[in-house]
Amino acid sequence: MALELRPNCEFCDRDLPPHATEARICTYECTFCSDCVDNRLQNVCPNCGGGFTPRPIRPATEWRPGLSVAKRPPSSQRRFLNYDLADIEALSARVRHIRPEER
Repeated sequence: MALELRPNCEFCDRDLPPHATEARICTYECTFCSDCVDNRLQNVCPNCGGGFTPRPIRPATEWRPGLSVAKRPPSSQRRFLNYDLADIEALSARVRHIRPEER
């Protein structure tokens, strides 16, 4: 199963095309831009409390049969947060001092 490659930051709605190097994901594939992760979320996923990593770039060229962004296109479904800003800030304050791998 391939990553969805979600098309937007769930916080600010910035476009994050499949080749975006500023896209960050958590283990559940929640997707945010690097600016929101660093400056608004403090590396705490507002959905699960985990940390973030850079989203991999799917190859544009089909080096192996069936494996490329053209053969396995990104999602077009935009996602948005289900939590309000106060709830997001409270979760971040509770867990941001804990290293992501220890949460």
